[in-house]
Amino acid sequence: MVELKTPRGTTVSAPGCEAETLVVVPVRNYGRRVAAVAALAALVGLIGSLAKNDNVRWDVVGDYLFADLIFDGLFTTLWLTAAAMVLGLALGTLIAVMRLSPSPVLYGLATFFVWIFRGTPLLVQIIFWGYAAALYKYVKIGVPFTDVTFFQAETNSLLTPAVAALLALGLNEAAYASEIVRAGIQSVDPGQAEAAHSLGMRPALTMRRIVLPQAMRVIIPPMGNETINMLKMTALVSVISAHDLMSNIQDVYAQNYQVIPMLVVASLWYLALVTLLGIPQAYLERRYGRGTARAQHVSPLRRLIGAATWPARTKPARTKNQKEADR
Repeated sequence: MVELKTPRGTTVSAPGCEAETLVVVPVRNYGRRVAAVAALAALVGLIGSLAKNDNVRWDVVGDYLFADLIFDGLFTTLWLTAAAMVLGLALGTLIAVMRLSPSPVLYGLATFFVWIFRGTPLLVQIIFWGYAAALYKYVKIGVPFTDVTFFQAETNSLLTPAVAALLALGLNEAAYASEIVRAGIQSVDPGQAEAAHSLGMRPALTMRRIVLPQAMRVIIPPMGNETINMLKMTALVSVISAHDLMSNIQDVYAQNYQVIPMLVVASLWYLALVTLLGIPQAYLERRYGRGTARAQHVSPLRRLIGAATWPARTKPARTKNQKEADR
């Protein structure tokens, strides 16, 4: 048998001959290991510095971490996140369909909506809805350009801080969700809709039963990221005192002047909530990314452990002749 010598540690047979051994030696990446050690050392040093810093006032953090005021703010934060995502996803789907409509009116209105709510900062929108009574004192529903009114109420009584926060977050999310849904719809092969139309299905039924279920593969993973981002964006509604977690935190440190300890409390709770939301997010990414993502079946913990260990040398492959010799 003629053998060819390949770079270090690998022996293969010549073409047409049966391979005897194959030893694979992983490349030693020493720079990556040095960078990992340096990053871990910096992290341990930072954590140790914060743990020993008396200005953090860990006793104050412990007193307020599970206070009733904090849990009240958490409840508002969670329902704002859920309600804003439901409103944003429902309205965003409608806007995405309008942007894909052949009607220039529907396309123009949907594009204008996205342009307004995606082009202005979220903080500006929250403040605008919080002070909408300065623009309109009353909210009226009736026949335009006439005195006929079916419903009328004061703006301040309708747009409470919580309702204003929900409108701002939901409408802003609808602009971004519409682009995600539109990308998902356009990722579906147009032949799917054509086949449904050939079977007599109406466009609305085709969109609901054929196109959108297939578009979920593209829509759901980024929508999970939007949910996590929405949870953090609720902190902005503190500018209109919507009684969310950040609003209650600000009320507390405005009285006891313990700004850093209270911000640590807020950070710990936001980190805990984002971590919990990250679990279904990672599951959805693996489920809907099957067949496209590399190493998507490996959990983050396993990747972290694998990166911290030394790569093991691959065992030589046993050929058919060696197995028969062992017998």
